[in-house]
Amino acid sequence: MNACARPPVVLDTDGAVGPLPGERRVVLPPSWREAVRFGCGLARLRGCAAGLQAHMPPFAEHGTVFMGSGDFHHLSWPLIERCIAARGHTADKPLRVVVLDNHPDNMRFPWGVHCGSWVRRVAMLPQVAHVHVAGITSGDIGAGHAWEHHLGALRAGRLTYWSVGVDTRWAGWFGLGRAFRNFEDGDALVRALCDTLAAAPHATYLSIDKDAFAPDVAHTNWDQGVLRAEHAEAVAAALRGNLAGSDVTGEVSVWRYRTAWKRWLSAADGQDTGRSDAELPAWQAQQAALNLRLLRALDGAS
Repeated sequence: MNACARPPVVLDTDGAVGPLPGERRVVLPPSWREAVRFGCGLARLRGCAAGLQAHMPPFAEHGTVFMGSGDFHHLSWPLIERCIAARGHTADKPLRVVVLDNHPDNMRFPWGVHCGSWVRRVAMLPQVAHVHVAGITSGDIGAGHAWEHHLGALRAGRLTYWSVGVDTRWAGWFGLGRAFRNFEDGDALVRALCDTLAAAPHATYLSIDKDAFAPDVAHTNWDQGVLRAEHAEAVAAALRGNLAGSDVTGEVSVWRYRTAWKRWLSAADGQDTGRSDAELPAWQAQQAALNLRLLRALDGAS
């Protein structure tokens, strides 16, 4: 890795992120891990973010933020706000956001915010020009889940879903067809996304949830997509010179919720984070190798 690279930050939410070269590690206290994981109220998220901010190095002095399981992906919202504040983005000089994810993360969650609803919050920020969520293969964007989406950002042209192999014809019935781009495979999706990003150079925040990758690339706690590591590298390369900030989530980890409602919500989303699999060490070694590869690509784009 380039000796001039800004060191990464590990937001140690669950102990799942292995050592990274030159890292600055900020440990989330145990009480916050249960409180924030999967979802929480808005005040609780703000309190957690303020505590983390107090222990993080200045924005200009660090690189990519790694933050454990995708159950914590909603922490990207305050990280993006931190990027906006540090770089002085405004409605006249907005930030673009690209999210690699197997899920839209724009779903309804009446109890505050969770790992599947935070994109709406970011798309509503006046300092954000557009959010692209790319790599979706989940049925979350199929007709059966249409009622669960926040449609405002899609309708306003502030949010675009990029998917592979999902029937999204329902979007046309609601006049949302332009916000849905569907492709035959990951190669075609990434080519089109890279062309779009390169055609309009713009300061961009990139958030990577590794559940967008195929399971043989990185095993995660969630159902997974079809992207390869080289696809993420291609997206980073398309943003070279315009990458304003980045984060990576989607580690595989074990956690048993103390609260019954979180156990229920997690199970309803197809998770079983309380079960420790014999293959966990191998999966985490695979994850660690991928983290180094992503770190090199993101550092090269900064």
